[in-house]
Amino acid sequence: MEEIRKNDIKNYGAEQIQVLEGLEAVRKRPSMYIGNTSIEGLHHLVFEVVDNSVDEALMGYCDEIKVTIQNDGSVMVQDNGRGIPVGVHQKVGRSAVEVVLTKLHAGGKFDRYSYKISGGLHGVGVSVVNALSEWLEVEIHQNQKIWRQRYERGKPINDLVDAGFTNHTGTVIRFIPDSEIFPDRNFHFDILAQRLKELAFLNEGLKICLKDERNEKEKEYCYHGGIKSLVSYLNRGKNVVHNEPIFLKGEKDEVKVEVAFQYNDSYLENLISFTNNINTIEGGSHVNGFKLAISKSFSEYIERYQLIKDKEEMPTGNDIREGLCAVISVLVPEPQFEGQTKTKLGNTEVKGIVEEITHDYLSSFLEENPDVAKAICEKIVQAARAREAARKARELARKKNSIDSSSLPGKLADCSSRDPEESELFIVEGDSAGGSAKQGRDRRFQAILPLRGKILNVEKANLHKILSNAEIRNIVAALGCGIGFDFIIDKLRYYKVIIMTDADVDGAHIRTLLLTFFYRYMKPLIENGKIYIALPPLYRIRSNKQEAYAYSDNELERILKDFKNKKYTIQRYKGLGEMNPEQLWETAMDPKTRTLKQVSIEDAIEAEEIFSVLMGDAVDPRREFIREHAHEVVNIDI
Repeated sequence: MEEIRKNDIKNYGAEQIQVLEGLEAVRKRPSMYIGNTSIEGLHHLVFEVVDNSVDEALMGYCDEIKVTIQNDGSVMVQDNGRGIPVGVHQKVGRSAVEVVLTKLHAGGKFDRYSYKISGGLHGVGVSVVNALSEWLEVEIHQNQKIWRQRYERGKPINDLVDAGFTNHTGTVIRFIPDSEIFPDRNFHFDILAQRLKELAFLNEGLKICLKDERNEKEKEYCYHGGIKSLVSYLNRGKNVVHNEPIFLKGEKDEVKVEVAFQYNDSYLENLISFTNNINTIEGGSHVNGFKLAISKSFSEYIERYQLIKDKEEMPTGNDIREGLCAVISVLVPEPQFEGQTKTKLGNTEVKGIVEEITHDYLSSFLEENPDVAKAICEKIVQAARAREAARKARELARKKNSIDSSSLPGKLADCSSRDPEESELFIVEGDSAGGSAKQGRDRRFQAILPLRGKILNVEKANLHKILSNAEIRNIVAALGCGIGFDFIIDKLRYYKVIIMTDADVDGAHIRTLLLTFFYRYMKPLIENGKIYIALPPLYRIRSNKQEAYAYSDNELERILKDFKNKKYTIQRYKGLGEMNPEQLWETAMDPKTRTLKQVSIEDAIEAEEIFSVLMGDAVDPRREFIREHAHEVVNIDI
């Protein structure tokens, strides 16, 4: 062993150090630059190109972006901005466009005069797209000329050439992802549409068109109300406290701030934040500044006009944000994001800027709009009173969070392991399925919690009513990490929380109710990838000693081809309770053979809309949603 180590040291020299030139590093480790090479990474390529066009819009040079999924599987992004510079770069001796497309950390975003504000942090966007594309073609309209160049796997195939006359300006980039990098190169219209709609909301007056030539599907987004329109959009399934969203904007030390918010009669806050058009899902200094300003402004107003009784406590920040729907967007010249994912803004100076601009505006607005001010303050005071009423219920739930088995729900069949990293909880529909799951599980690391019927729809209830629901209390106690503002993910007793329901309409409804509860009151579970959906089979096919399971009708058809010329029987499972413990273990619970879907939040705006529309009070948006998506239904019980 000692001799081997000496040889390793002897052979480890300069020649063992790999130096990856140009874009080779990107092709060698693509996930370092785009997150992964699955569906998310694939679509990230489009967003990188679009972000460059949006940066032109931020500087006031572009007002229209067109994104087209073409019949051959490529994507074309076209804008009417200034166009990438085509002159020769003095240091490199090649055209500026070639430098931008082939060199990492090259581009106008490093020049404060060319791009004061940019969504790109590292300046690697379009060069990374080029590196990971089978081919990429760039066309630049500038100074009445059209310039073209083609690349293959990041390398230029020809020089930049003059291709004719034009009266337009802008950049056109067309590319197809590399099959050597991406196993699935099929672009999804809906994934692109969600992000493009978000960008249109954030950039007032910017027109973004999306077209899919494969099926002639088209969408066009342009919102002259900006983030004010976004707040109205998010609140469309709710009853609002005041008719129009409150909108404010300001600038200090080159930091631009826009805030729009509106209260609704729900019991939850919904804050969505952006920095340079990047969705900062973990918030940051801009969100902290807004929270401080809104708490200070409404507390001052409530105290000044004595809107609470003598013995009542002043509302807390949580009371003030109950029912609040807000969008905070800041443009920062040199943003500092915490972590590689750009999900949390770290610039400390932004906190004070947002706080000052928001508080100054609200102080005047509340005085000038007493009807709106009093309606919101009445909502806040009611929230404070409801908080006190719910205090005892929360304390009861908190007591049940102890790991001591004597305080856990009686229906919970806990696992023997006390290590959360290896434990998982199955939330199962019904006592019958719960019985099979308890018998079929691995008792060492799998816990079972059966539910009796459907839990409460938390979208329409306050916390006091929610904690009065026995099934929800059992879930809260079993998980052990609290609820709402008291939630602490580090106290979670299980690494995975798996929802296992029947594959019918009732099962889908129960899943939706549970996901609504987790999204509204235990959101970090979803954000940290702790929630899963079990996928039990729909069919069991048996022929003598041969047996197979089908998880969809299409899979059933494929399996039956293998059973051709054989006598076989098909069992259609109507519910989990029809499976014996061994079958349930083999198909849905055994880590070696089961299939789980991990629940994630890919788009905060879309998620918010779906839960509000499907589970909220307003009927019209739900009816509209059903009409729009009815053709997508595959299985329905009649």
